[in-house]
Amino acid sequence: MKKVLFILSFIIAVYNLKAQELDATVTVNFEQLPVAAKERLENFANQVSNYLNNTKFTKGNWEGDKIKCNFNIFFLTASDETTYMAQLVVTSQRPIEGTEKNSLMLNILDNAWNFKYEKNQAMYFNQTDFDPLVSLLDFYAYIIIGFDLDSYYKLGGSEYFSKALEITIRGANSPFGEGWQSKGTLYNRRGLAENLVNAKYQQFRMDFFDYHYNGLDLFESEPETAMKNIVKLIKNLEKVRDQIDTRSVLLKVFFDAKAGEIVEYLKNYPDKSIFETLKKIDPPHIAKYEEALK
Repeated sequence: MKKVLFILSFIIAVYNLKAQELDATVTVNFEQLPVAAKERLENFANQVSNYLNNTKFTKGNWEGDKIKCNFNIFFLTASDETTYMAQLVVTSQRPIEGTEKNSLMLNILDNAWNFKYEKNQAMYFNQTDFDPLVSLLDFYAYIIIGFDLDSYYKLGGSEYFSKALEITIRGANSPFGEGWQSKGTLYNRRGLAENLVNAKYQQFRMDFFDYHYNGLDLFESEPETAMKNIVKLIKNLEKVRDQIDTRSVLLKVFFDAKAGEIVEYLKNYPDKSIFETLKKIDPPHIAKYEEALK
């Protein structure tokens, strides 16, 4: 009987390892806060980590590897005993097939996180009510999962990008609307979610799939084919440059994560004019492309 129970426990443990999608590392910096606030936040990182790693964000069983991601939280102010303002840096990565390397998928700096937190308060997954603390974690979980799925299946992340947009709409209508509303800033959550579900960016998302699945994942075995699929994304962006907002949050997020990687994988591409094209469609990283042209 004990052997049967052990086997069942092992099966359940293995299932649970597969059930959740994220392998999240959470770090917290609250050096700018007074001592009393630091004491109230002493278990905050563990709670956020447990929430992200133990919540099931998708339907059914997650068949892929857990997605490695980092949530680096920098507390800025504590206006009272429960209200905080923080910055958040979110990164995620995916393995590159046939190598020991990983591809950086997201590298987002979010400057506008305002929320309430009481020491050791419970965190619950709720898809209908907005909570300025938990809903932001849900938003980025969906964005991370959506980007990962888009890299393995054409438009594979659509369901989760739609869920992320729903959160931004609820957040914009809440008392904690800062950061959830569409604004002309370089980065905002609403802009990212709206871009991801907008038909104007559907081709880009399909090229995003080819960039990873038929580009990075093929690079070791078929480098010429791989480079062609990476270049295809760049050339297709150049074609629609006049139709897509030059302040697109999605393109900012993409190139913030990928500019260095693109240079690395195209360094042996015979047509160096591709870097001139990149200078036009991604001016913020122009220095990287100029260096590649030397």
